Amino acid sequence: MRSSLHYLIILFFLISTNVFSQNKTESLPFAQSLNYGKSVAVFGGSVSVIPESDSAKTMWKKSLGLTITNYGVPGAGFSSLQGKSIQKQVDEAGVFDIYILWASTNDYTNKRAVGSYTDYTELDGYDKKKLTTQAGGINYCIKKIYEKNPHATIYFFTSSKAFNDQGGYDPLFAQGMNRYVELQKQICSLHGIPVLDQFTWGGYNVYNKHLYYTDAIHMNALGYKKLGELQVSFLAFP
Repeated sequence: MRSSLHYLIILFFLISTNVFSQNKTESLPFAQSLNYGKSVAVFGGSVSVIPESDSAKTMWKKSLGLTITNYGVPGAGFSSLQGKSIQKQVDEAGVFDIYILWASTNDYTNKRAVGSYTDYTELDGYDKKKLTTQAGGINYCIKKIYEKNPHATIYFFTSSKAFNDQGGYDPLFAQGMNRYVELQKQICSLHGIPVLDQFTWGGYNVYNKHLYYTDAIHMNALGYKKLGELQVSFLAFP
């Protein structure tokens, strides 16, 4: 009886050890994701590239094994009038597996035209005058990426909330940033591009902004860690 029990204990130990070993080497948290181990280019304004944003990107690397190249420039927006625009950033990029268009708040805070979801598309004959609008800039970036890499995967991160005025965080404020965010989502819907709605799902508000923001627009390391959890889940299984 003792011999049988002893044998069962040993067998259980061996099975448990083997399962643990397999899990450790083969079952990393998001290893089954189709995006695991891919190369990624990131475009945007300061929110996509400031040092604090590494809190989020480090999570991308650890969880998904992504290789990340940053093209973001502080002050940039999608409008051709806004800093070193995201259009210019995309122009300079090479070939990657994944391209992330990370919307800033700059088009909103600098009052660039929102535009229409058809700006600079086949629906308006690729009217270059529309490249000054946020919409025209987004459509330009998407078209340019597919010209560089027809097999590219594109993801879009919407603008996050800003707290420099009511329009930066209130989704019902008539002239607020939500107009820009909604158009970002419309354009992505037109082109079949998955969207992470950071404005809605980021979890930031007037009650907790002091924990997660360094100023009205930029998050601290803890804020990016909070956002990074959302981004990892999205990138793993969009």
